Amino acid sequence: MELRQLRSLVTLADERHFTRAAALLHIAQPALSQQIRRLEDELGIALVDRTTRHVALTPAGARLAARARRALAEVDAAAAELSELAGIRSGRVVIGAMRSTGPFDLSALLAAFHSRHPGVELLVREEPSEVMLQRLHADALDVAFLAVNRLDAGPDIELHPLLSEPLVALLAPGHRLAGRRRLDMAELRDERFVVFGEGGSLRRIVVQGAREAGFEPQLAFESTERQRIRAMVARGLGVALVPASEAEHEGPPVATIPVRKPALARDVTLAWRASRRHSPAARAFLELALSADARGVPAGAPAADARGAPAGAPAADGRGAPAGRNAPRISPARRPRRPS
Repeated sequence: MELRQLRSLVTLADERHFTRAAALLHIAQPALSQQIRRLEDELGIALVDRTTRHVALTPAGARLAARARRALAEVDAAAAELSELAGIRSGRVVIGAMRSTGPFDLSALLAAFHSRHPGVELLVREEPSEVMLQRLHADALDVAFLAVNRLDAGPDIELHPLLSEPLVALLAPGHRLAGRRRLDMAELRDERFVVFGEGGSLRRIVVQGAREAGFEPQLAFESTERQRIRAMVARGLGVALVPASEAEHEGPPVATIPVRKPALARDVTLAWRASRRHSPAARAFLELALSADARGVPAGAPAADARGAPAGAPAADGRGAPAGRNAPRISPARRPRRPS
């Protein structure tokens, strides 16, 4: 018995019609009839009752078709598994990432994946969150690490939140509000803001937060460089709102004050198009990313992670120091639907 003969028998059993079965098998009807006839001759028993109106299997044919269906399912599954293994040994994963992912160490995740699948090419593209969403819809990215605060991702985008951290205000040390323990957003009504460039998620959050507080912010300066923004704030050119983890970086002295009413936060979210069938390599990366904790360390990571920290060591902040009680609070991730 040959696999193609068994597949022909199963298809004929499903369709009960030679012409339809042959079309599904992409062969001519005489070729299908010949395959079934050869199988019957080999086994020495009739498998199909042929009449002018319909095709029915004999009891022997029905029994063989049932066993053939299970055998073919195993063969197909084995072929799919081998194909996936071959795909993970090579291939490419295109990953979108915003400029900063805060405490989530994307490099640690990339290193963990590379150690498991060294033959897979990882291509990381840094882009604004809105642009990455467009690229996900167009299948130009396999996955993306972006911020979706107050942003409509669309019905076909699956989201897995990795962390959420509050925004804090950066003020010059001599600013009139520099000594406060916390600020309401409305108290910054008359201030000039130093913001990130057009299209960035942080800029969008700042503008929407100001509008919720009842005013339109004065966007006096913009930059794509975190250190330049901090330097402009330190010189008294304006105030800035940044994630708490970024406020911990070294640079010119500034006052760092939590903001409330409204409390603003920046999220880091893993996103992918739900209905897309990913390549084996992309699916493997996505599964690993879904297992990662809020600092980018995947489940089952070795004793020393990609940063070289020994097992059990506290995660480092942006300056390489252990994260302590002043580290930003990180929200737990929800469990999403698994990718296809």
